[in-house]
Amino acid sequence: MKKVLTIAGSDCSGGAGIQADLKTFSALGVFGMSVIVSVVAENTSRVIDIQDISPDMIRKQIDAVFEDIQSDKH
Repeated sequence: MKKVLTIAGSDCSGGAGIQADLKTFSALGVFGMSVIVSVVAENTSRVIDIQDISPDMIRKQIDAVFEDIQSDKH
């Protein structure tokens, strides 16, 4: 099974960002991994707030994924 990594924000309504990417990966039959760069409080009609993840934590997420699983390069 192909392995892919998405680096994106988290959309709690599920319509975009990490959540949408992982749904797409699943539909395409690939194993999805994620690195979250921001958390967004939103619904289908408005964005309420956004909080960015620190660059250090983003690096740690990427390192954790590639230390153990890695993604396919194709």
